[in-house]
Amino acid sequence: MKIIAMIPARLGSQRLKQKNLLELDGIPLVARAAKKAVNSKIFDEVWINSESDLIGDVAEKFGVSFHKRPANLGSNTATSEDFVGEFLNAHSCDYLVQVHSIAPLVTEDELRRFAKALTSGDYETLLSGVAEQIHCMYEGRPVNFSVESMNLTQEMVPVERVSWSLTGWNARTYVDAYIAKRCATFNGRIGFFPLSRPSGMVIKFEEDFRMIEALHNSGFGK
Repeated sequence: MKIIAMIPARLGSQRLKQKNLLELDGIPLVARAAKKAVNSKIFDEVWINSESDLIGDVAEKFGVSFHKRPANLGSNTATSEDFVGEFLNAHSCDYLVQVHSIAPLVTEDELRRFAKALTSGDYETLLSGVAEQIHCMYEGRPVNFSVESMNLTQEMVPVERVSWSLTGWNARTYVDAYIAKRCATFNGRIGFFPLSRPSGMVIKFEEDFRMIEALHNSGFGK
């Protein structure tokens, strides 16, 4: 059984410029994700996936493999379906774990447990996120509570919020769904892997980075 870790790292980003190259403790986020994947010692291969030679230089500096995707898959209109499909077409494996660099508080232990849950469970797709045990609404309607009574928060059924910090797939069923032009991201039997609240935080905006930087400096994610 072969399992690959893949860190997607598009150079351009609209909301926060070159966010994959932002640094914590002097280490770019993309390199930090790759180092954690290597240190978890559960992956047969670790790849950084980008259209940018600049990010390729980071991969070389930190001793991990670099997959250069086509330039059109580095645009802001490119979908993860396409760049994951292109990657799996080039690299044969049984399972693929996508490790997002913009979730830098994910720990090596969570990486190991996620990969084991993917390979040992009966899943084609394994998502990750935070189980939110709090009153949630959608379009003005309660999701996990009733307006007929006031539920105790600690007794509520959690809502599973997908954060995309980690995502895993059975490589064969992903490719089959992609070729058939079905949604490969959510193919087959789907599982949910709960992360700690810090690990479920992702960087989209400057304020996200500042909050994660403060948590990192306090010891989270190490």
